[in-house]
Amino acid sequence: MEVTAGVGGQEAMLFTSEIFDMYQRYAAYKKWKFEVLEYFPSELGGLRHAVASIAGVEAYKYMKFEGGVHRVQRVPKTEKQGRIHTSTMTVAILPQPTEMRLQISPKDLRIETKRASGAGGQHVNTTDSAVRIVHIPTGIVAECQQERSQIRNKEKAMQMLCAKLYNTKLEEETKKRNYARKIQIGTKGRSEKIRTYNFPQDRITDHRISRSVHHVESFMLGEEMLDEMIQTLREYADYESLMEIISENEKNNSS
Repeated sequence: MEVTAGVGGQEAMLFTSEIFDMYQRYAAYKKWKFEVLEYFPSELGGLRHAVASIAGVEAYKYMKFEGGVHRVQRVPKTEKQGRIHTSTMTVAILPQPTEMRLQISPKDLRIETKRASGAGGQHVNTTDSAVRIVHIPTGIVAECQQERSQIRNKEKAMQMLCAKLYNTKLEEETKKRNYARKIQIGTKGRSEKIRTYNFPQDRITDHRISRSVHHVESFMLGEEMLDEMIQTLREYADYESLMEIISENEKNNSS
């Protein structure tokens, strides 16, 4: 999972931090393993960008519905006039290939090491432990600096690179499919907002299924309310897939 602050400056970064925390709590609620691979905080306690690995029973089947643009509407802490601002952040969910179906040639990789940056006190900048791997044919980059060990960072960066390459391959195969689903739940592009968190009206709206629930703070605890929303999205996606199969069969029978 990758989270990135979008439009809205510091407020977008604060919201990104809250959403990242929400998923960390959701992973704990689902008894999944949540491991932070990259974390770039902002000055005011927000988050510019972060990457985490989530592992557990059906983790991808649930989390894939969270990919897309999340929008927040509220009065930022920094706002003197009490005006409501709209900010965004994006979530990308990449499936991790279980077995190595990807053939990656070592000669296609450029591996760079550098000193870790960011908050870390005495341990930062003492060794070249941060690792950046570039896949030369595609230009896809993965880096990790969370661990003090260069070997561990290299392993994690490689894991991230595999996930990114696998996702690219998956997207290409999806595009090749002869029919596209009307609403691609779980594979929606980053440009489209999937959910709005409206604090003044204490309401969360998921735009894909036109469903609204109240109690934003409870929702962002990442427990029952978020789980129910994702379950509804899963049911809707299953129904949509079924309708697609029926219409495809009808088309084949009539032709």
